[in-house]
Amino acid sequence: MTNPRKLAVSALLKIEKDNAYSNITLAAFLKEAEFSPQDKALFSALVYGVLDRKITLDYVLSKYMKTPLKKTAPFTLAVLRTALFQIMFMDKIPESAAVNEAVKIIKKSKESRNAGFVNAVLRGVLREGFSLPEGDTAGNLSIKYSCPLWICESFCRDYGIDTAKKILEESLKTPPLSIRVNNIKTDAESLKQEFLNAKIDFEKGGNDNCLVIKGGMDISQNDLYKKGLFYAQDEASQRAVGVLSPKKGERVLDMCAAPGGKSFTMAGLMQNEGEIIACDLYEKRAGLIAEGAKRLGLSIIKTAVADATVFDKSLGEFDGILCDVPCSGLGVLRRKPDIKYKPECDFRELEEIQYSILCNARKYLKKGGRILYSTCTLRQEENENLVIRFQKEYNTFRKVYEHTFMPHIDGTDGFYCALLESKE
Repeated sequence: MTNPRKLAVSALLKIEKDNAYSNITLAAFLKEAEFSPQDKALFSALVYGVLDRKITLDYVLSKYMKTPLKKTAPFTLAVLRTALFQIMFMDKIPESAAVNEAVKIIKKSKESRNAGFVNAVLRGVLREGFSLPEGDTAGNLSIKYSCPLWICESFCRDYGIDTAKKILEESLKTPPLSIRVNNIKTDAESLKQEFLNAKIDFEKGGNDNCLVIKGGMDISQNDLYKKGLFYAQDEASQRAVGVLSPKKGERVLDMCAAPGGKSFTMAGLMQNEGEIIACDLYEKRAGLIAEGAKRLGLSIIKTAVADATVFDKSLGEFDGILCDVPCSGLGVLRRKPDIKYKPECDFRELEEIQYSILCNARKYLKKGGRILYSTCTLRQEENENLVIRFQKEYNTFRKVYEHTFMPHIDGTDGFYCALLESKE
């Protein structure tokens, strides 16, 4: 059997070295490993846990290490982080076991010379304990909630310190698995009965046709999923599509559609009558949307490879346009902890790309049509401020709805949407 702690260290090294996506890396490692269900759970918990808490872990480790973290051998540092995570955040694992297993892993590695160092650092933590800085400053929140300083400063600036703390608290919690009932093939009551028959634990979500699966599961391997009876989609995303309110017989454009959930929900609301053009910049991602639509039996969805910043006259005019733009993703940190460790400079050009897409959307709109602008971030520069800028430049649009979904209030991912209607 594979050692889950050792494999977690290897996965963490690959994610950091290759700047790889954690979910893809995790899936690849799990596919190759021979795990019991308990070891599979431990492996997953360690990988996501260390990613979630890396800033906090490094803060504590630095108190017990003379060698700077940046100069510590990568494998050794990953072992230390993994062991410390178990000590600080996994109550069911004995502290001595976390230390002993870490030392064993090091001794059997190319960095075996560091076994005494690893043992000394971890024993020091057990002997002297650990503490985190107190006081509500952005710097202290960064350490306590393991989130880069620039993100904490952004939340504090936009929402105030109290709300920032609540957002950061939620970012460390396990997200719910929300699904959308495919009303073209079934209905909510029928799917509930199917779930009960299959002994799948669930509860009703906050939206019609939304269910929340409790305890989690790999839905891609579920027979009901394969039959196209449901698909995964967070409640905020479902509600936002409802704000656009696409109607039967309309033409709708989804400008940045992959992976396709919003297009699928629009097709359901339209009772699979009308036309949806679902675009993506990359052919492979557009292909995934087409595969999903086929599985769900949604015949009105047609995919296109298109650059959302460039006008394509051949697409024609539309009654409604979904403008779900690429964003910094700070509303989904609990699902994608990797996002936290991208440098701030990676996001500097986002606002101009977002604005370019929104401005381009208006060119496709019929007179009196509507645009839904949305993101899965909580930065006002990408949300409210950008919409205000758009309205100043194009005063023929009025904002008829605006909402920022907050994880601690709405029980959803962090999400923003604004509905803009053309006055013309």
